[in-house]
Amino acid sequence: MPASLNPAHDPVHARVPATPAGGTVVLLNGTSSSGKSSIARALLEELDGIWFHMPVDAFHAMRCRHPLADEDLRGEIDRTVKGFHRAVAGMAAAGNNLVVDHPLSLRWRLLDLLDLLVPADTALIAVRCPLPELERRERERGDRQPGLAALQFGHVHAHGRHDLDLDTSLLSPRECALRIRDFLVDRPRPTAFEELRRTLRPGATTPARTTVQKGPR
Repeated sequence: MPASLNPAHDPVHARVPATPAGGTVVLLNGTSSSGKSSIARALLEELDGIWFHMPVDAFHAMRCRHPLADEDLRGEIDRTVKGFHRAVAGMAAAGNNLVVDHPLSLRWRLLDLLDLLVPADTALIAVRCPLPELERRERERGDRQPGLAALQFGHVHAHGRHDLDLDTSLLSPRECALRIRDFLVDRPRPTAFEELRRTLRPGATTPARTTVQKGPR
């Protein structure tokens, strides 16, 4: 082994940094074109400390442009989403605060995240918007699959419980961000993830919480 790689020659830099506390996860759940990304960008301007915006779309954008057969598309998307979930959990476990932009349009996505994230450190935010307004935005954007918002509309909030509800047809991204910021200061318990885990994942092992903290670090 080269001397430069031998831990005995550099004991400080060979030590994996400790994680004093897990990060807070703000999970923005809404359909395509509901305004999740705009809220996330505004929220990063309002929150104290260091936060990361982690949108699932960024992971899909990393994929190469090779064509996919129709019968392979669903499996490819599901693998990407499962990897995204684990990246979110890993970043939070390493002590990073995250604003996650992700539609829970398939039930397994919520169940998977309930198994991976620390429920007490996760704030589940419902980003709502009336369907006619979603369809109008979809047409104006022109970069979304037509009808995607309508396809997701009846599913993303079907599980019911959220920590906070926001209607982006009534509130601007900054107004939504300010409401989330104020909510995080003193989050009520149990959280939506704690309640959903009890009802949807009874008996499952809860991810360990590093330290007890009420608000973001």
